[in-house]
Amino acid sequence: MTSNRPLSFTNMSSTSPSTDRDRQRLRELRRGLLRLHKTLLDAERAAYEQLHGQVSNHRMLQLVIGDEWFSWLHPMSQLVVKIDDALKAEEPLTAIEADRLTNEARTLLNLPAMGSRYEQQYQNALQREPDVVVAHAAMSQLLKDDTQR
Repeated sequence: MTSNRPLSFTNMSSTSPSTDRDRQRLRELRRGLLRLHKTLLDAERAAYEQLHGQVSNHRMLQLVIGDEWFSWLHPMSQLVVKIDDALKAEEPLTAIEADRLTNEARTLLNLPAMGSRYEQQYQNALQREPDVVVAHAAMSQLLKDDTQR
């Protein structure tokens, strides 16, 4: 029987095994994070190329992996990998794990103190790139609690 509960991240029980709905939530979270990551990456590439000249796609991949300029994006990349691993794992995904990954995404998008390099760079991207603001808003909406709707 299909549940009629609304699709949200806050409906996950912390003790029950994952449901298809929980897996769908993580897939949506992954897609949103990938869109946001790509938007941030495009903005950083444009800023990098303004200073250093145009780079090929191959060179860009090398820069994203190993250059300090792009290293602040690694926490978001790593979260996407964690979600991929959780969705593809042989053992069943638990609601606890889905909650943990969702909360990790919330933490990445919440920029309260701007203390870390990630927070500072993310805030800078939000200030200079309207597309980043739009992608951030979409992720914030996705993560919004039911009680705030």
